[in-house]
Amino acid sequence: MASARDPGTGQEQKDAADQNFDYMFKLLIIGNSSVGKTSFLFRYADDSFTSAFVSTVGIDFKVKTIYRNDKRVKLQIWDTAGQERYRTITTAYYRGAMGFLLMYDITSQESFCAVQDWATQIKTYSWGNAQVALVGNKLDLEDDRQVPTEDAQRLSTELGFQFFEASAKDNINVKQVFDKLVDAICEKMNESPNGEASPSANNKGTDLKETPRSSQGGCAC
Repeated sequence: MASARDPGTGQEQKDAADQNFDYMFKLLIIGNSSVGKTSFLFRYADDSFTSAFVSTVGIDFKVKTIYRNDKRVKLQIWDTAGQERYRTITTAYYRGAMGFLLMYDITSQESFCAVQDWATQIKTYSWGNAQVALVGNKLDLEDDRQVPTEDAQRLSTELGFQFFEASAKDNINVKQVFDKLVDAICEKMNESPNGEASPSANNKGTDLKETPRSSQGGCAC
C-alpha cells in the first residue's frame, strides 16, 4: 500500500501537490486493529477494495480534494495502526486533527468495547472542538453481527458523536460518513469567532513532524 513517503500516483498525487483549495482538513481514522480502517480509506480515496490488506504499521495517509458548500476542501486522511504497540506513535498525530472516524467492527464486541477508550484518547490528545463520527464497519457481515445497532447508537449519543453503520466492501455509507464529518467541521468553523475550524484550518502547509506523547490503554467495556 502507499506510504506517507510514497503518496501514490495519478489523481492522488495531483491532489497532494494541489495548492488550489479553500480549506485543508486533517482527519484521522482510529479504532482497534482489523476493524477495516485501511479498507475504508481505500474505498473512499480510490474506490477500491481488497481483503488482502495487512495490518498498518505506524501510520499512513491519503489525500483527496472534495467540494462541500461551494468550497474546495483538501482532506488529508490518516490511517492509523490499531495495535497497542503503535499507540504512542499514532496519538502524536491527534493534535491538529479536525475530525475523527472512530471505527469498530459490528461482528466484534471487543472492538466495540474499546470505543470508550478511543474516545478518551481523542479527548486527551486532540483539539477540543474536533468532530467525531462513530462508524460500525462491515455491515456486509450482518449475519455475524455481535454489536446491536441500538447499543452503538446509545453510546454515540452519550459521547456526542455522529453515528453510522457502513461497509467498505459493499461501499455502503463510506462517502456519506466523510461528507457528514466535513459538514460538521465546516459548521463548527462557521460558529467560531475567527471563522476557522482550528488554528490550522486555513494553513496550506501542515507540519507532519509531531512529537509522540504517552498514551493510555485498556478496554472500557
